[in-house]
Amino acid sequence: MNTLKTTFLMTMMIVLFLFVGNLLGGTSGMTIAFIFALVMNFGSYWFSDKIVLKMYRAKEVTKENSPKFFALVEQLSQNAGIPIPKVYVINDPTPNAFATGRNPEHAAVAATTGILNGLNNDELSGVIAHELAHIQHRDILIGTIAATVVGTITFLAQMAGWTMMFSGRGGDRDNRSGFASLFLIILAPIAATLLQLAISRSREFAADEGSAAIAGKPLALASALEKISSANQLKPVSHAGPATAHMFIVNPLKSGGIKKLFSTHPSTEERIKRLVEISNQMK
Repeated sequence: MNTLKTTFLMTMMIVLFLFVGNLLGGTSGMTIAFIFALVMNFGSYWFSDKIVLKMYRAKEVTKENSPKFFALVEQLSQNAGIPIPKVYVINDPTPNAFATGRNPEHAAVAATTGILNGLNNDELSGVIAHELAHIQHRDILIGTIAATVVGTITFLAQMAGWTMMFSGRGGDRDNRSGFASLFLIILAPIAATLLQLAISRSREFAADEGSAAIAGKPLALASALEKISSANQLKPVSHAGPATAHMFIVNPLKSGGIKKLFSTHPSTEERIKRLVEISNQMK
């Protein structure tokens, strides 16, 4: 169900992308938009992991200098049937973790010192299994494509919208063009962002389910999510920003009110509820 939902949302995003390109310049506009997106996707696909790891000052660890954590990642990777990713630690007291990399053969798992010190073994296993599920499902690639398409739509929409308004094609001369300009400037980027967030939330549910299959500890993951969520509301992860918030197992930024509509993650309560249901099914 999550896979079908993601496919539908990605299709809707591409349709919106082509619509904006068509408003920009018909068939040629769609072609330009498509080429632009391909170039951005290529750069994101090859270099985004290195940029994110450097942004959070993550340090790679090995079996020699972090034997317990490395052994956990190694065992769970075998359970998941994927290559062992590179393992990184972020020196931050706030518990959180994320996975990155362009495919299972070139992936990395990063965890804060806060999560390594603040969770018990079962809870940590659930969290790392969640991140490995993202790698297994190739969610990193899906997230990169979605983020790039949103960025491209926003850029093209603003460029085309202002061009239409100041070229005399909109306003009183042509109500249709005026509506198109409004859509391009305001509504298209919002619609694209909401689709991206819906994709992100769908993949989080799928990774939670994947964690239960890999580690076999859905209730431990539920407990970990509650602890991580509470800690991140008190003190967000250092250097965290909206551009990378979707990567973490729990949103590293404070959220509330209308911000929940634009959240990259489902509510912790809903995730825990689903994990309890999974646990009951496993009995």
